[in-house]
Amino acid sequence: MKITAATRALTALAQETRLGIVRLLVKVGPDGLVAGQIAMRLKLAPATSSFHLSQLTQAGLIQPTREGRSIRYAPVLSTINELLAFLGETLSGGPTQKTAPRSVAKPARKKAAPKKAVARRKAARS
Repeated sequence: MKITAATRALTALAQETRLGIVRLLVKVGPDGLVAGQIAMRLKLAPATSSFHLSQLTQAGLIQPTREGRSIRYAPVLSTINELLAFLGETLSGGPTQKTAPRSVAKPARKKAAPKKAVARRKAARS
């Protein structure tokens, strides 16, 4: 996935309602839902859902299909998977690995003081 497409998709997902729509559609599966069902399940006003569905369509994350008077929206799973792979590669610094990435920050370990320094401190206390 190119960085411009990834940025467009991430920008679209960086809003609570749109993220909720994508989560719902992915959960429902490739058949998707009609716009009215999406609005009803997420308790959105029709105008609000229409705006957000348009944004997600432009980002390539969902695909509209006209069914008579309704429009059915389905997740574009290939784009969503490409975005996940892109993030995995970008955040790990290389191709996605099958194992979980190691933590970037490791806890600091206290180095043991050299024996001479310990002896000097003991002598100074006495």
